[in-house]
Amino acid sequence: MSKAANSTGDDRGKKGYAKGRVKKREILSTAMTLFGEVGYRGTSLREVAARVGLTHTGVLHHYPTKEALLQAVLAYRDEVDAEWLGLGETTGVETLQRLLALVGRNAKRRHLVELFCVLAAESTPASHPSHDYFVSRYRTLIKELTVAFEEAGKAGKLRKGLDPRVAAQQFVAVMDGAQIQWLLNADSIDMVEVVRSHLAGQVTLPD
Repeated sequence: MSKAANSTGDDRGKKGYAKGRVKKREILSTAMTLFGEVGYRGTSLREVAARVGLTHTGVLHHYPTKEALLQAVLAYRDEVDAEWLGLGETTGVETLQRLLALVGRNAKRRHLVELFCVLAAESTPASHPSHDYFVSRYRTLIKELTVAFEEAGKAGKLRKGLDPRVAAQQFVAVMDGAQIQWLLNADSIDMVEVVRSHLAGQVTLPD
């Protein structure tokens, strides 16, 4: 076989791979929206397939089960947020401010907020496929925020007498509660201001 033929074959392979990646992104994006609208149990792979212009078999080629698709959606959401947050590059109050900024970002991504809130509520039974994911997610988040509040304390910026772990749990509770109120009636609450006001009562924020 000539080098030209080999080159053509490689080009086709690369184009096919790139096309497949684009289609997988489209499937993930569509599934995110559907999971947020009607929940995991109310979403079918056939509906996802119809929205992205594939057959049911076409979706199964990329994600063999609905559970596999759910796990991919959750991983994709975390990947996007983690990259944007860059939490490994921040400490103490700066880390907390970065999460506050994420609240503002989420105010422009209603479908992702719906996805999180609906799935988090659905996953409380141990039988739900995302139960372990949310248990692990909250455990990790509380641990990381506890460290951030401890660092704030060492810097003299934590409110006196406030336990860092309790502060972390309070902060997460306020963020999640604000999201639910916002989803039910966006005009009734300013998520960023509510979370910022709460955080200002926990630590000393820069002017």
